[in-house]
Amino acid sequence: MTVQQLRDSQMRMASYLRDPEHNPAPEQVEERRLKVYRDLIYNNVEGFIRGGFPVLRSLYAEDEWRALVRAFLDGHRCRSPYFLEISQEFIQFLMNEHTPRPCDPPFLDELAHYEWVELALDVAEQELPPRLELDDTGSALLTLSPLAWVLAYQFPVHHIGPGFKPEAPADPCYLVVYRDRHDEVKFIEINAATARLLELFRDGDAQPVDTLLATLANELGMPLENMQAFALEQVEQMLGLDVLVAQM
Repeated sequence: MTVQQLRDSQMRMASYLRDPEHNPAPEQVEERRLKVYRDLIYNNVEGFIRGGFPVLRSLYAEDEWRALVRAFLDGHRCRSPYFLEISQEFIQFLMNEHTPRPCDPPFLDELAHYEWVELALDVAEQELPPRLELDDTGSALLTLSPLAWVLAYQFPVHHIGPGFKPEAPADPCYLVVYRDRHDEVKFIEINAATARLLELFRDGDAQPVDTLLATLANELGMPLENMQAFALEQVEQMLGLDVLVAQM
């Protein structure tokens, strides 16, 4: 067998395993072995996707879900060989390649992204810096935790499940999803102003808290003294939850 023939044979096998219903089986390979390969490929990939997106899986009938996984297997070319990154590849498929079907909910991309964020934070290798006791929060140098993500969605993704499937966007939904010092992934629903404040801490480049609060007040078009006490209370709360951490 020449190199080209070997390559052609491997490509036929790969095409068959990705979508056995629409691609012919390789010649001279017995059905018993083909079934082992078919089940191994599909069950492994489906298991990782199901484990990473349990809420999304719960919204589909078995045949609808199987067709979605098959479409991913057949239509997406993964850039990573690692099983832990299958969820990220699945997100790329949904957002950039998948053609919505009648059975797909309108919040498909957003719910999948939210579930992926939870998984990504759970396996992230970053560590939180030591917690510091601060006497003067206003002059402290704080930043958004490397294990906290500020997110905005059109749908309330944290409430979606088999019993709640919104059909159209409502008010924007703002969340901060984070991993604390006990390695537990949690979320807090926040408003637009708090989301913007956390973004300022993320991008603040070593500016003290009072300076960032003044920036937020200016953006909101309101006097600093009208919001400072409440904002400082929120900052202290986020610091206690490990959403904000002291800059080192």
